[in-house]
Formats: sequence, C-alpha cells, structure tokens
Amino acid sequence: MKTKLKVLTFLLMCFNFNGHAQEIAVLKYNGGGDWYANPTALPNLIKFCNANINTNINSKPATVEPGSTDIFQFPLVHMTGHGNVIFNDAEIENLRNYLLSGGFLHIDDNYGMSKYVRKEIEKLFPEKELIEIPGNHPIFSTAYNFPNGLPKIHEHDALAPQAFGIFENERLMLLFTFESDLGDGWESPEVHNDPEEVRQKALKMGANIIKYAFEN
Repeated sequence: MKTKLKVLTFLLMCFNFNGHAQEIAVLKYNGGGDWYANPTALPNLIKFCNANINTNINSKPATVEPGSTDIFQFPLVHMTGHGNVIFNDAEIENLRNYLLSGGFLHIDDNYGMSKYVRKEIEKLFPEKELIEIPGNHPIFSTAYNFPNGLPKIHEHDALAPQAFGIFENERLMLLFTFESDLGDGWESPEVHNDPEEVRQKALKMGANIIKYAFEN
C-alpha cells in the first residue's frame, strides 16, 4: 500500500510540476510558532524568480498544513517563524512521504526556531543526520553563484550563516537555513530597511533554492 501511495503521489507531483502554472506554499504548523511571519517575503521572491530565472509561479503562495494531502501539489513548501513547532504522528508520516516522493521543504529560521524545529526534523528522519551543506553543492550555484555558501542577511548573534540538509540518494530534500534570515531579505524594503545589495543576495539565494527544488 505504501509503495502504491508513493507512486501515485510522485505522478501527481510530476503532473503539477510540469503544468503551466507552478505553485509554492507556506507551511501552517502547530505548536504556537508564528508560521505566518514575513508575509511579503514569498510574494517578493516569486516576483523576482518569474522576472529573472524563467519560472511561472502563481504570484500568491498557497498555505498548506503538514498533515494535508494537498501538500503533494507543491514542488516546494516554505516554513519559517520564531518559536515552537510541533508535528503529530500523522503529520510526520505525511511530510515524510511528501519529501521521499520528490517534494522539497525549506525551513528558514527567522531567529528562535532552531531548537524546536530540529527536534521535529529528528522525528521526520530518525535514521538520517541533518548535515551541513558544503559550499560546492549545486544549490549555491544553480542560478546565481555563492562560492562561500549561504549569505548573511540579518544579524542576530554574530554567528556565521549555515545551511543544513537531509538527503535521499544524494538529492537534497530538506533545507534548513540558520543564522542567515533569508526571509527578512525577501521582505519589502521598508520592512527591515535592508540595503538593496543585501536584499539582492537574499533574493538570488532564494532563486537558487526554488530552481533546485523545481529541477531535482
């Protein structure tokens, strides 16, 4: 039964990914964390990608819950926030099937989320290790070149930005960006008053993530 489910979900995802209109979604999770943080971030990133890397993504990102079968419609699901995250058993199974069937989850720590979400990642893949992604990985060069890896966008604790991942047969399927705060850089200029150079770095790295997720 599980094998049939994987085949069906894979076919559904392939059909959706190759259709005329692509979509990405924000993950609405439980636990009290602000899953809805950075409301202008994804719309701005989508606009940038459609203008610069030949994507055709719906300008309004969808919202999807981790336990919903609707998640299989999206090649990429974005997750962010500052606080607690809790996945129940059914959500863990659904998210795991989504990722193993070809989906991609980008978790962007908006400062304060790390200690909570890491525990949930361990539940998702107890047999796998969340490992740091080297600077020569294709996600850092698929559209724009970042030879030093993840860029620093918003300062919090004077720590270096790090990108961690969960892999399946060399395919990166879960990306956790830490101490970078890409979402802040994707937001509209007046929200954080980031210099345009910094915003461009964030948008270009975001475009890399989307391009990688759509092509792998």
